[in-house]
Amino acid sequence: MELGLQGRRAVVTGASKGIGLAIVRALVDEGVHVIAGARTSSPELETLAAAGSVEVVTVDLATADGPATLIAQAGDRLDILVNNVGLAAVRLAGFLEISDEQWSRSINLNLMAAVRATRAALPIMLTAGRGVIINTGSVNAFLPDPAVLDYSAAKAAVTNFAKSISKEFGPRGIRVNTVTPGPVETDLWLGDKGVAATVSRASGANPEDVARNAVASTATGRFSTPGEVADLVVLLASDRTANVTGSSVTIDGGLISTI
Repeated sequence: MELGLQGRRAVVTGASKGIGLAIVRALVDEGVHVIAGARTSSPELETLAAAGSVEVVTVDLATADGPATLIAQAGDRLDILVNNVGLAAVRLAGFLEISDEQWSRSINLNLMAAVRATRAALPIMLTAGRGVIINTGSVNAFLPDPAVLDYSAAKAAVTNFAKSISKEFGPRGIRVNTVTPGPVETDLWLGDKGVAATVSRASGANPEDVARNAVASTATGRFSTPGEVADLVVLLASDRTANVTGSSVTIDGGLISTI
């Protein structure tokens, strides 16, 4: 399918690994020039930059001015913003052990980085009379989990935020959607400090068993891949979905069993 994205300009946050890196690759494959923002780069991202279609910007997106600094690198044209940066920390000790600092850190990176990047990007898009904003959400936005309680609450806020601004700016040519993954094959789940390893260390269970249990109730019986999430993002960025806005599009292998 021809998506018609050749020559467009995008900013992707949290771009150095996992879903963010896959989104950068997928956009580049469609002919998009990408400004890729992350606190640190990665060999994979540098390889894409060396090919000429990616500008790497190392920036701390958890700071108040970090997102705007990144958006400024796009100059006076920005067609696509992907708010992907985030973090999920496992809270096995429960709600009463989650400190204000931990709440603030989760809300700041998962929600406020998207708010700040969007606030900086919208004037550019409004001048052009068009633009697409896509947020990386989570099924935990509507499948709350005590083990990632603050993350779940922050992602619920991201989904609500996206819906609200889609209503405000839709009449002015801006589309805003959220991609909502279930478990994905990334370090967040499967890395040495990921969910499976953390639960394993606390419970004594084998990390492979923890990972299998995480997707046991899905229809497909497996994790989504970062590339599959990225393909959905790229489709939503294109004019093939020109009348899709304010939507939360789930990719979870059938984990959510309700309609």
